Amino acid sequence: MNYQKRSWNKENFQKKLPILRTRERIKLKVKDYFRAEGFDEVDTPSLQISPGLEPHLHAFSTKIENLDGSVLQDLYLHTSPEFAMKKLLVAGMEKIFQFAKVYRNREYSNTHHPEFTMLEWYRVGEGYESLMDDCEEVLKQVANVATKEGSFLWNQKTCNPFDKGERISVEQAFLHYCGISLFDTIDDQWKPSMRPLAEKAKELSVHFDASDSWDDIFFRIFFEKIEPYLGVGKASFLYGYPVHMAALSRVSPKDPRIAERFELYICGLELANAFGELADPIEQRRRFNEDMKLKQKIYGKTYPIDEDFMAALDFGFPESSGIALGFDRLAVLATHAKSVDDVQWLPVQTSND
Repeated sequence: MNYQKRSWNKENFQKKLPILRTRERIKLKVKDYFRAEGFDEVDTPSLQISPGLEPHLHAFSTKIENLDGSVLQDLYLHTSPEFAMKKLLVAGMEKIFQFAKVYRNREYSNTHHPEFTMLEWYRVGEGYESLMDDCEEVLKQVANVATKEGSFLWNQKTCNPFDKGERISVEQAFLHYCGISLFDTIDDQWKPSMRPLAEKAKELSVHFDASDSWDDIFFRIFFEKIEPYLGVGKASFLYGYPVHMAALSRVSPKDPRIAERFELYICGLELANAFGELADPIEQRRRFNEDMKLKQKIYGKTYPIDEDFMAALDFGFPESSGIALGFDRLAVLATHAKSVDDVQWLPVQTSND
C-alpha cells in the first residue's frame, strides 16, 4: 500500500500544520470580534427536515430510526444553518453567530468540499449594509493574525484587506465590464425571457444554448466577464440583484426591481452571501415552491419545506439581516494556501483516495 499521499502521512501533515494552526488563530480572532460586538455564539443541529431550498444545492440524506429499525423521520444534513438560526431570532435573540459544519453534495474542487465550515451571523433591527461593515472589519482582523504580507492571495491575484471595499451594484458591474444595461434585458421581473440577454451574450462571444434561461445566460456572462475582476486589489461587495434572484432576501423598499442581497468577492473568489431578510411567510412559501418546481425540472428531485420554520415566520419574524461566509475559503485567502483541502485538518476521504 502506498502511504505517501495519505493525509495522515507525517511528512505531508507537517507541511500543512503551520497553515492549520493559523486557521485556528483566525477562528479565535473572528470570535473575539463578534463577542466584542455583543454577539452570542450559538450551536444549532446539522440534522434538519429541510436542508435548504436553493435549487442548485444538493444535500446528503439520512434517517432517524426507532429501536426496532423502523424509520421515525427522513432528515438531511443541512447545507446552511440558516433556517435554525432564524428560528432563534424569532425566539428573541438579536445578534448571533455560528461556526457550523455544513454539507453539500456534488461539490469537490480546490474551492469546494462536501463538508466545510460556514461562518454565519445575524443582526436584528439593522440593514444589510451593516454586514458589509462587519465583513471589512473581519477581513482586517484576520489579516493581522494570518499573513505577514498583509494581503490575501488567490489564483495569482491579491487583495488588500485594509482598504475600504468597493460597493458596486450588479447593474453597474454589467455596464462597466460588459457594456450591458442589465435591467433593459428584463421583460418580466419574476420570469424574464432569455432572448434579450442572449443577444447581448452573442455580441460578447459568450456561448449559450437555446435551452438556457435568462439566469443561465446571466451566469455565463458573469463568470467569464465579471467575476474574475471582483475583489482584485480591494474587496468587492456586489449588491442589488434582480428581484427574481432574491432567494431569502426581501425586495428593496427603494427599488422594487432589486433584492436586498449582496455577495462579497476577494481575488475573484466568492466569499460570502448576505440578505436583508425576507419576513413575509406568504411570499417565502411562494418562492420555495417556485424553487422546488425548478429543482424538479432540472434534477428530478425536491426537498421538503420546513413547516416549523414557516410557523416561526408566521409567528413574527423580526426585521433583520444575515450573512453566510465560507470560513475555509477565508482561511485559504489569508494563508495563501492552494486549496480548501490545505486548510482542513483532515479532508473527507473517498474510496479513490
